Amino acid sequence: MRVSNVTVRKRLMIALFVGILVFLIIDVRLGYVQFVLGDMLTGKAKDSWSRNIPFEPERGEIVDRNGVPLATNVSAPTVWVVPRQIKNPAETAEKLASVLNITKEKAYKEITQGQSIVRIKEGRKISHEKAKEIRALGLDGIYIGEDSKRHYPYGSYLSHVLGFAGVDNQGLMGLEKYYDKELSGDRGSVKFYANAKGQRMNDMADDYEPPKNGLNLKLTIDTKIQTIVERELDIAEAKYNPDGIIAIAMNPNNGEILAMSSRPTFNPSNFRNVSQEVYNRNLPVWSTYEPGSTFKIITLAAALEEGKVNLEKDQFHDPGYVTVAGARLRCWKRGGHGSETFLQVVQNSCNPGFVELGERLGKDTLFKYIKDFGFGQKTGIDLQGEGTGILFNLNRVGPVELATTAFGQGVSVTPIQQVTAVAAAINGGILYKPYIAKEIDDPLTNEVVMRNSPVAKRRVISEATSKKVRNALESVVAQGTGGKAFVDSYRIGGKTGTAQKAQNGRYLENNHIVSFIGFAPADDPQLVVYVAVDNPKGVVQFGGQVTAPIVGNIMKDSLRAMGVEPRKNQIEKKKAWDDVPVIELPDLVGLTKSEIGEQMINLKIDASGEGDTVVRQSPAPGTKLKEGSKIRLYFGNGE
Repeated sequence: MRVSNVTVRKRLMIALFVGILVFLIIDVRLGYVQFVLGDMLTGKAKDSWSRNIPFEPERGEIVDRNGVPLATNVSAPTVWVVPRQIKNPAETAEKLASVLNITKEKAYKEITQGQSIVRIKEGRKISHEKAKEIRALGLDGIYIGEDSKRHYPYGSYLSHVLGFAGVDNQGLMGLEKYYDKELSGDRGSVKFYANAKGQRMNDMADDYEPPKNGLNLKLTIDTKIQTIVERELDIAEAKYNPDGIIAIAMNPNNGEILAMSSRPTFNPSNFRNVSQEVYNRNLPVWSTYEPGSTFKIITLAAALEEGKVNLEKDQFHDPGYVTVAGARLRCWKRGGHGSETFLQVVQNSCNPGFVELGERLGKDTLFKYIKDFGFGQKTGIDLQGEGTGILFNLNRVGPVELATTAFGQGVSVTPIQQVTAVAAAINGGILYKPYIAKEIDDPLTNEVVMRNSPVAKRRVISEATSKKVRNALESVVAQGTGGKAFVDSYRIGGKTGTAQKAQNGRYLENNHIVSFIGFAPADDPQLVVYVAVDNPKGVVQFGGQVTAPIVGNIMKDSLRAMGVEPRKNQIEKKKAWDDVPVIELPDLVGLTKSEIGEQMINLKIDASGEGDTVVRQSPAPGTKLKEGSKIRLYFGNGE
């Protein structure tokens, strides 16, 4: 059958149209792939060829309020392996094993894994010397990635507060964990390209994405005060061999923690070799125990605020005990203190006198103040593991429970609760939230990313009442049981505490937590210090005997470090039999050596300079020194 030319032309036109349509479709598709999907597909291809050598970020530093480093970083390289690039696994394993101190078999197993990139466990955070050795071997498929590890330059100093970071630079305890997100930073990497056989593609340049380092954390801690606290705790630990020691120093006017420490302690860099019970318990915020007589400050403040007592005029007779609902509650002094004013009740830490104050207040009022001062609830300090303490349920408080609570027995509190409560009692009556992180800074721009400010929770007592509390507690140190905390030329206030420890519902014999809480200057408090010693050995277990002198030493040196000037106006100290006589240093400038020799028989002189006449002296005239103390005199020609 013959096909007409018209039909042929139609068929050719159709074929041509279909061909053009197919071509257009292919052309459009190619254009779409090239111009629209090109970057995405190239990226996917590169990803399939790429291998990343991670570069870990530096963890943010932790510094004190003055910028002194407390937790830093040291460079620690890490070994990475790309198994497919290794040409001779046996030889590579042997060379690696000799440097990393592992068996050849283990090294071989690590470098022949079926993964694109492998990190050898024993090759993590190695020394620079070992990294240099590995580079010198020139092994194919073996790379050195930049890494770092945490470094604590002061060892066990502030250990429970700082905590520590693990092998992955992740915070595991303390501030390292609490602020881990801010300290961590973001990982970077060096990216190189390899073909399907894992061989490096040298015609493609490596990509470097720098890590983003973590933010720096500045604390409220003052290393000058912290160093003093650590020194005194070391001395006390060696002297008394206690079961534990706790110390807190705080600015009472804003809640800033200036120092915090406890014993037993540990080195954060070596936490794996320490019992978990040691490093996992920050005792100043975690532990709870009966406070003993330091709790009497709360009863005193409540009674003064409610107008239930006049310290100078009201009288009390202490026979050595008080009977409440058939229970005999004894004073610490056998035979009692006899007739005394209520100021002397405070000075003598007389239990029956405080039972009387508790009864005058009544349970509803007393427990209202206890809760207002922050007991029975967390303070909110930015540290992990804070305890809440234990208070009697008000419905179950009878006459005996009211009486024992009034002098600090039968309740359980944390050290940080005690410090914040006493700070409120003496700072003018304001309860502040304690905090230890001052600000978070960007290390590149020095910009402050976050700043903690003082948080005043509430007014607990009036300024007038707070002044009365300060005066009473200053007299405790000058005239009462806190005498060993007395510091010449500094007005110190405070209160002793001696609490029996309970076990299985019974009080232990000769096993006490002895404490002292002090503040200074008494008329304008700048520092509150609390020290508690758990079961000191070889000594009479009284707070006035053990902890008062520790707090006194901390106060004396810390106030000087803070730049608080000594002053002469203070309550005269009641002399004890073992007190060393005190001498007020006269003005010696202008005197000759012979004239000084006639006067200074009770002081040691450290002389310097040439000449016969004193031109300068240290300490300044008017300073009170213990007999036998050393002074420094500078001699010249007197002109």
